[in-house]
Amino acid sequence: MDDARPITPEKIMELGWGFWGSKTLLSAVELGVFTELGKGPLGLQALTTRLDLHPRSARDFLDALVALGMLAREGEVYANTSETAVFLDRNKPTYVGGILEMANTRLYRFWNGLTEALRTGQPQNEAKDGGEDLFGTIYADPVILESFLRGMTGVSLPAAQAMAALFPWNEVKSFVDVGCAQGGATAAIAQAHPHLSATGFDLPAVQPVFEAYVKEKGLQSRVRFQAGDFFAGPMPTADVIIMGHILHDWDLGQKQALLAKAHAALPEGGRLIVYDAIIDDERRQNVFGLLMSLNMLIETNGGFDYTGADCIGWMKAAGFRDARVEPLVGPDSMVIGTK
Repeated sequence: MDDARPITPEKIMELGWGFWGSKTLLSAVELGVFTELGKGPLGLQALTTRLDLHPRSARDFLDALVALGMLAREGEVYANTSETAVFLDRNKPTYVGGILEMANTRLYRFWNGLTEALRTGQPQNEAKDGGEDLFGTIYADPVILESFLRGMTGVSLPAAQAMAALFPWNEVKSFVDVGCAQGGATAAIAQAHPHLSATGFDLPAVQPVFEAYVKEKGLQSRVRFQAGDFFAGPMPTADVIIMGHILHDWDLGQKQALLAKAHAALPEGGRLIVYDAIIDDERRQNVFGLLMSLNMLIETNGGFDYTGADCIGWMKAAGFRDARVEPLVGPDSMVIGTK
């Protein structure tokens, strides 16, 4: 008996029209829907007024968010879901919307150039028209920079919390977080392990944002900031060096140079932790990692994401005696190399 299901275009159409749902969520973040509902549930009319929505579209917009699983609704009263209450309320320290705000204002339109990027290998962002590259654009505007750094904290916190639990921090006394951003990962690990001293290493513009965050967490006695450019000079030394969501920004030669600098900065027996949306070695499962690599095509001159086997090979070529991959949370994994 043939019980094979009929072939339909359902999955194809769902993926092809996927940008509808994505843009609905991004506009909701921009409008502050989840932050407004963070104050408490609201009826349709009240929420429409608070958000300054046109009545023609308000109900469909909000109900689309319900259908997408981004809002809950009882009758005509809307509320955040457990996830959006934690991660999309701007008043929460767990807010990840900074990255989504950047996706909305920048990436959404740049991804329209994906076909051209696939044919030319060239970025499709501001650099395409002779403007600044990704980091030049972000670091040139303090408002954009702070939003980006906050977003990086939200994105990095789950991986950092997993790292704090999985890595044997009892065996070391210090670590450096290279490309520390606001300090979300730095602080999470330092909070979980009070014996550790930590250094956040990033460009000078990051320092006030980092130090304010560290002070808010009460960690200023153990966590400090060191300004620097990891391509222009050596990295700070510590028992452990962390590179989180850093390596994928750069081309192969730059990746290898950063790994070599980390190796030089570590003591014998020191360890390097690299974490990113590491692509599975068969390149079939980690959809986010593969799409992030396409995003690096859109945003950078040579950046790309990579497999665990790739990273292990680069680490060993840089002089690390062994390296292994360990899953963290979601699409993120860490590669640990020992000098």
